[in-house]
Amino acid sequence: MKRFDCLVIGAGPAGVCAALYLARFDVRVALVEKLAPGGLLLQTSEVENYPGFPKGIKGYELADALDAQLAPYANLTRIRGEVQEMELGQDVKRVRIDDEWHEAHAVIICAGVRYKSLGLPDEHKFIGKGLSFCALCDANFFRGQKVAVVGGGNSALEESLYLAKIASEVHIIHRRDEFRGAPIYVSRLKEHANVHFEYSTVVSALHGDTALEGITLKRLHSGKEEFLPVQGMFIFIGFLPAGHFLPAELEVDENGFIHTDLEMRTKLPGVFAAGDIRAKLCRQVVTAVGDGATAANSAFTYLERKHG
Repeated sequence: MKRFDCLVIGAGPAGVCAALYLARFDVRVALVEKLAPGGLLLQTSEVENYPGFPKGIKGYELADALDAQLAPYANLTRIRGEVQEMELGQDVKRVRIDDEWHEAHAVIICAGVRYKSLGLPDEHKFIGKGLSFCALCDANFFRGQKVAVVGGGNSALEESLYLAKIASEVHIIHRRDEFRGAPIYVSRLKEHANVHFEYSTVVSALHGDTALEGITLKRLHSGKEEFLPVQGMFIFIGFLPAGHFLPAELEVDENGFIHTDLEMRTKLPGVFAAGDIRAKLCRQVVTAVGDGATAANSAFTYLERKHG
């Protein structure tokens, strides 16, 4: 069992920033990540609204740049694995990563989010066989083919712009009469002749034997259903917290996002949360980075008061 001053759970923008600040404070910090550093940045084709990059930057490039800042710090330990459970109610916190327990005086939870699914019958069987939650990852499998995008927020519109350059047709399906995403994305999409807008519409069924072959669209105003042949469907309808391991004593909202104060402190002493897993309205890279810096400062203050 290894003990640290602070464990940071998750190596997305919030976690990387928190680990960076703690390392600069000369805290013995461990950064835990089950996959590659970057979180959802690795599934983002282009980041256009991150300060300092007027022409935008590729998601993986920003992830690499953030992660590279951690390299000089010998007091930072990287742990590759998945958190299974946490014991956070005591003075010394315990976190089980895969089959090994680790201890720390403070914990910052930056585990991020996972994509929501539609909840349709047999939906799971089509994942990786026509159904995807990441256009950057999977768009090339559908080059020159017909695809659907479900959602009306910025993520759906941004990914549709990327798909419009690759697929023969892109059908954007949204349950409302207008999109919730930024108007600039809608304007850009209207410039593509192969993009089709399916307003006030939902997907009511998926079709195919070994792979997705089509979907049933239901028009909400009329109740009419029609079949749309597509080889791929990308779902961007929101997020759920990636916090299956969170203990019951940690206060969360009705969707499982962690409640904190403005200093990223939870109700449990020495436990902090930052980034998309925190209960808040705005989930962007820049807000995640700010959360991470704030959480690190709060954790450092906690450790200083506790141990001097």
